[in-house]
Amino acid sequence: MTTRHLVDPAVLPALEAFPSLQTTRESLPAIRATMNALVAAMAAPDLPVDIEEVRIPAAEGHAVRAILLRPEGRQGPLAAVLHIHGGAYILGTPEMSVPELTETAHQLGVAILSVDYRLAPEHPFPAGIEDCYTALGWLHENAATLGIDPARIAVQGESAGGGLAASLALLARDRGAYPLAFQLLDAPMIDDRTCVRPRNPVTGAFIFTPRDNHFGWSCVLDAEPGVGDVSPYAAAARATRLEGLPPALVATGALDLFLDENVDYAMRMIAAGVAVELHVYPGCPHGYVIAADAPVARRALADKRDALARALAV
Repeated sequence: MTTRHLVDPAVLPALEAFPSLQTTRESLPAIRATMNALVAAMAAPDLPVDIEEVRIPAAEGHAVRAILLRPEGRQGPLAAVLHIHGGAYILGTPEMSVPELTETAHQLGVAILSVDYRLAPEHPFPAGIEDCYTALGWLHENAATLGIDPARIAVQGESAGGGLAASLALLARDRGAYPLAFQLLDAPMIDDRTCVRPRNPVTGAFIFTPRDNHFGWSCVLDAEPGVGDVSPYAAAARATRLEGLPPALVATGALDLFLDENVDYAMRMIAAGVAVELHVYPGCPHGYVIAADAPVARRALADKRDALARALAV
């Protein structure tokens, strides 16, 4: 079934210009190098936001790299966002999100820490989630020095970063040391079982296909996805108990491969008593935000920032 006619016309040109990933273990280094070169050419907007690289000691002995953004001239303890980038668990760096995060930090007056978590397949689960937990702990333990309010820390992530954000909310709840005030899950990659379920006929045709999904999950799990006993800290949709999670925004596209798993997770959180705001954007496949000037992309970005502002009282 062709779904091109279902795509928002303002989004379609950017999607069709986006190259197919067709990632393999052999091609992954070259794809990463190409992506990193594109990111290096990006420039953050000229706004009064301090941007610095930090290195956070981890229990395993390595240092977790992260980018810290702080708006200039803001008084009092700031709310904070722990940001987790996307990339199918196998690609990406914090730098690719810095332009958008700079604007968010400036507009909302919040501090943002974007984590350079370890990527699969070199570092399968639980490496990535433990790096994110280390960064969350650093924010809490250094709140006074950083000038942030530990009671107003949210987690935000896109795609695989959204999956890590959802798993981090579960992990923080279960370990009980570092509370989160809010979780912003943007098209989260949260269920490896999507690889083996019958496909929704209108989803997964653009940007991120079932083949890409299978490859990403096989790398992070270091096993065949969709079978066996998978930890909810790897695939949040595997969690059987969702009570006690922080309030959430779940955003996804109506043509996104992750549509069904995202809506199901939102509905299950609601049934567990979690306050959830759910957005499904019509005509939008995964990655539609690359069409940054499309009205739906601008609306989605405004919705995310509005949800953060309300949740963090900024």
